[in-house]
Order: sequence, then structure tokens, then C-alpha cells
Amino acid sequence: MTTPSSTISAAELTVWRTLLRAQVQISRRLQADLLADHDLALASYDVLMHLGEAPAGRLRMNDLADRVLLSRSGLTRLVDRLQREGLVCRESCSSDARGLFAVLTPAGGARLAAATPTYQQGVRDYVLSRLDEDDLRQFGHILDKLADEPLLAAPVL
Repeated sequence: MTTPSSTISAAELTVWRTLLRAQVQISRRLQADLLADHDLALASYDVLMHLGEAPAGRLRMNDLADRVLLSRSGLTRLVDRLQREGLVCRESCSSDARGLFAVLTPAGGARLAAATPTYQQGVRDYVLSRLDEDDLRQFGHILDKLADEPLLAAPVL
């Protein structure tokens, strides 16, 4: 499977580069679709989606940063932009004076609802339509091995 040394074989390097290229291409396509149809960047959609899935549409900023894979400062800048657009607001945390929640506003919920079909169609077009059930099961298994945590609520296909 892998060489015992830290040297990466040509085949391994090809797989790694293909993974990176696929991730970038898929993200760029999703971003282009969301920008064209909803004037919404992929990272912004990701924040709105996680807030939309959270109880009461709110998450602590630290938890949100972990979910969207951004640094704390990167998330702060993104939430600043989303707040200026009226899509999210910030609320202080009553149990921790230093803590802040990001909260989905009604306008943010509406923008998320409008953009979700575009996002889901892109995921279907750029990924899911290219995989049969066996591919999807194997891909999920491989990603589960690579992720720090198992896939959340992965359905059995």
C-alpha cells in the first residue's frame, strides 16, 4: 500500500494530486453556480447551511469555525460580511461573557432556502451523478478512513 519510508511514490503522489484537483474543481463549480444564481460565495453558503441546521439557527463562533473549517479570524471576517448583508447577527452568550453566537436571520434563512437547490444540484451534477451505489459506498468508506471523525449519520445504501 505505502512505502515504509517517508518518500511518496509516483502513484501515491498522483492520487494525492488528483484528490486536490477534484476538490478544487468541485468547489470552484459550486462557487460559480452559487455566485451566478444567488450572489453567494460557497464559504458563505457553508456558514448559512450550518446555522440553518443548528438548533434555533445559532452556533457559538468557535463551533461554527470548526464546522466550516475556517480559522477563528477567517470566520470573524466572513460573519462580519454576512452581518452587513443582514444574513446573520451576533448574540452574546449568557453563560460565557467572552463567547458569541452567530445567529441566522430571517433574511439569511430565506437566502439559504433559495440557494440550497442550486447547491444540491451542483453536488449531484459534479459528484453524485458520477458515482454508482457501489462507488458511493466505497467513497464514503475511504473518506471515513481519512476524516478525523466518522461520517455523520451516513445512510446505508
